[in-house]
Amino acid sequence: QAQLVESGGGLVQAGGSLRLSCAASGRSFSGYVMGWFRQPPGKEREFVAAISGSGISTWYADSVKGRFTISRDNIKRLVYLQMNSLNPEDTAVYYCAADLLWDGSRWGPKSTTYWGKGTLVTVPS
Repeated sequence: QAQLVESGGGLVQAGGSLRLSCAASGRSFSGYVMGWFRQPPGKEREFVAAISGSGISTWYADSVKGRFTISRDNIKRLVYLQMNSLNPEDTAVYYCAADLLWDGSRWGPKSTTYWGKGTLVTVPS
């Protein structure tokens, strides 16, 4: 029932910034742990960041900690990923995800997780 649509991707030079947005529909949005994942070219999808339903708690992959910030607006039903100090290793398709599962060490997808179709971020080397 939920639908997620990402936007904000593009090409940015190393050291630059981008802000991704995820627009969500669905009655349970505020109750979902939301997250961002990314899939670099030729690699598997990996966790980037997650945020609790209230927005109070956040989690980040070590590779982006201190550079990326996840936030949400439950009234507007939007999730954001502010990306600063981008480098070529950040090049990937970025996916928004809703309703994640805690596996004991991180938030990850489950069979019923909702996914957006992704937005491409390219940082040339």
